[in-house]
This record gives sequence, C-alpha cells and structure tokens, in this order.
Amino acid sequence: MQRIIKNGQVLDETWHLLPKDASLDGLPNCGDYIVPLALWREHSHALKARDGGLGVWLDADEEIEEIADHLDDFQVIALNFPSFTDGRHCSTAYLLRNRYAYKGEVRAIGDVLRDQLFSYKRVGFDAFALRADKDAEDAIKAFEEFSEVYQASTDQPLPLFRRRA
Repeated sequence: MQRIIKNGQVLDETWHLLPKDASLDGLPNCGDYIVPLALWREHSHALKARDGGLGVWLDADEEIEEIADHLDDFQVIALNFPSFTDGRHCSTAYLLRNRYAYKGEVRAIGDVLRDQLFSYKRVGFDAFALRADKDAEDAIKAFEEFSEVYQASTDQPLPLFRRRA
C-alpha cells in the first residue's frame, strides 16, 4: 500500500488513482477515486452520482480553468508532475488556493521528491504522493529544514520585511 504525506503526517493511501486510459467499466459505486480529467469530461454526471468520494487529476498540460466551475464536486484535486523539472502545477496549486479559494485537498502526484516538498507546500499543496522509490518518513523532514521564509506565498501572505516592521 502506498503511503502519502498529508497535512504533515505520513498516512496510508485511501484513494484510488485511476490511470489516464481508465473507463467507467467495472468501477464500483462506492470507494474514493481520483479520475483523470478526460474521464471527468466524458462522464461527469455518472461520476457525481456515485456514492464514493471523487477527485480529479490534471496532467501538466491541462488547465485548472477547465474545471474551475466544478471545484465543489471534488474532495481532492491531484496535480501530476511528469518530471521533477516540470513545475507548471505550482502555479495551478497557487491559483486553486488564492484565486478560486479551493478548500479541499490539493495533492502532488508523479515525480515528486523530498527536495520539492517545502516549496510545494508554500504554494498550496497539502498532500504529497512521493515517487514509489522514495521514503515518506524521511521526506517529511523537509518541512522542518527552513525556519523562516522571505517571500510571500499561500502559506505566508506577508514577506519578511513587512512582518519585521
């Protein structure tokens, strides 16, 4: 079973992440599923009618504006990082928290490494599914590596110079 980091704790994963080529065939009516955006586009009414939890995941080239009017339908929005060098979804997480005031879980999935966790948390992520070959217990220490931040962001709206004045 995969373990994730959520709100600063390492937990067993309870959500099922469906692959990009998934369909509704054989999908049970209950259970918590994070579905790819393409499946949501095609079957949104059927997915909302299920009894289980619903989340959606976006690839790096998919825009949050496409589902902005439906954010209340999702308990989880997972943002896929296809490569650790691709940071496009940092902007997406920031938009979710600040422009759209999304209060649900924003999860980083894909090529997620310890070195990125602190900055991902700053822009609005609160859950992290690390790459399978990484240790979540070790990675959680990343949140303690910096005691102060200079720049303003989602987790600290005032820059340091404004807080010191």
